[in-house]
Amino acid sequence: MTLSWFQIFRLGLVQMALGSIVVLTTSTLNRLMVVELSLPAILPGLLVGLHYGIQMTRPHWGFMSDAGGQRTRWIIGGMAMLALGAFIAACGVLVLESSFAMGLVISVIAYALIGLGVGASGTSLLALLATTTAPHRRAAAATITWLMMIFGIAMTAGVVGSLIDPYSPQLLIEIVGIVVLTAVAVTCLAVWRIERGLKVVREPDPTPFRQGLAEVWAERRARNFTLFVFLSMTAYFMQELILEPYAGLVFGFTPGQSTTLSGAQNGGVFIGMLAVGIMATGLKIGALRNWVMAGCLGSAATLAVITLLGPLGPGAPLLPAVVGLGFFNGMFAVAAIGSMMALAGQGRGQREGTRMGLWGAAQAIAAGFGGLVGAGLVDLLRLSFTDAQAFGAVFLFEATLFIAATIMAAKIMEGKAPSATLVPGE
Repeated sequence: MTLSWFQIFRLGLVQMALGSIVVLTTSTLNRLMVVELSLPAILPGLLVGLHYGIQMTRPHWGFMSDAGGQRTRWIIGGMAMLALGAFIAACGVLVLESSFAMGLVISVIAYALIGLGVGASGTSLLALLATTTAPHRRAAAATITWLMMIFGIAMTAGVVGSLIDPYSPQLLIEIVGIVVLTAVAVTCLAVWRIERGLKVVREPDPTPFRQGLAEVWAERRARNFTLFVFLSMTAYFMQELILEPYAGLVFGFTPGQSTTLSGAQNGGVFIGMLAVGIMATGLKIGALRNWVMAGCLGSAATLAVITLLGPLGPGAPLLPAVVGLGFFNGMFAVAAIGSMMALAGQGRGQREGTRMGLWGAAQAIAAGFGGLVGAGLVDLLRLSFTDAQAFGAVFLFEATLFIAATIMAAKIMEGKAPSATLVPGE
C-alpha cells in the first residue's frame, strides 16, 4: 500500500511544523540578540552554525528509524526535542540580558537540541515518504511537502512579527510556547496511524549502526549521490550570505529593497518547485534527472547574468535575474528531493532512513560550508578587486559548481524510474 494524496498532505504538515519552529530561531531570536540586546551578529550566526553541525547525526537517526521498526515515534520524538530546544533558546535570550555566560550556556544547549530534533524528525519523515510514496507521485510529494514547509516559515514569520510588537520578554515566551506546542500537536495528528494503516511497521533490526552505515556507503550509487548532494548544495547555498550585500554595494539597494529582493527570490523558488511538481507528476513530462539537470544549468546561466549586470551598476535589472535564479534553484531542489526519495529504496533493504540521513548530513554540511566559502571568498577578493568584480568572480565560481553538478547528475542518475533492486557495490 502507498500514501494517498491526503496522507501526503498530512505528512507535509510535519514539514510545515518543522519550518514554523526553525524560523523562530533563525529570524526572531536572531533579531532580538543583535538589535534588542546589542550583541555581535556572529553570536546567532555561530549558534545557527551549531544547529547545522549537529545535523551530522542525521545518518544515526535515520538508521535508528530503520532498525526500530517504526518511524512515527522518531518523527514525534524529534519534533518534541526541537520544540523543547526552541523554547529553551527563547529563555536563553532572556537570560543573556542579565548574564552573558549563563545565557550562552543555555543557548548552546538549546541549539544543540534544535539540531538533534530537526535531524531526528526530518530524516525519519523523509524516510517514511520515500518508502510509502508511489514512484509516479514522488515529484509531487516532494513539491507538496517542501511548499508546505516554506508556507510554515512564511506564515509563522508574519504572524509572530505582527504579534511581538511591542516587545516584552513575557510576550516572547508566550508566543514561542504557543508555536512549539501547536507544532507538536499538529505533528501528532498528522502522523497518527499512517504507518499502521499502510502496514509498513517492520521487525526491529539488531545490526550495529557502524555496520549499517558501512553497508550503505559500500553502495556505489548511494556514495555517488552523497557527493552529488554535497556539491550541488554547496553551490545552492554559496550565494545565501552575499546576494543582499551585492545588491547594496554594487546596485545601491536600500535595506528594504534588498529584503524585498530576497523575498522575490523565495517567490521564484516557490514557482520553480510548483512547476516541477505539476510537470513531472501531473503532466508526466520529463524524468527527475532531466529536471535536476535543467535546474542546475538554469541556475548557472542566471548566475552568469547576475555577474554581467554588475558593471552596469544602479538601474540594472537585477530583480528579474534574481527571480530567475530562485526559479531554477527551486526546480533543481525539488527534483533532487524527489530523486532522493526514489534512490532511498535502492540497495540493501531496510536502509532507507540511513540513506536519507547520509544525504541529509551532506546537505547540512554543504549549507554551512557553502555560505562560509561564499562570504570568505568575497572578503578576500574585495581586497584586490572592485566590489562588482569580487562578487562576480564568486558567482561565476558558483555557476561552475552547478555545471559540475549537472555533469555528475547525468552520469549517476537514471533517466527512467530506478529498478526495484540494486546489488550493493553497483
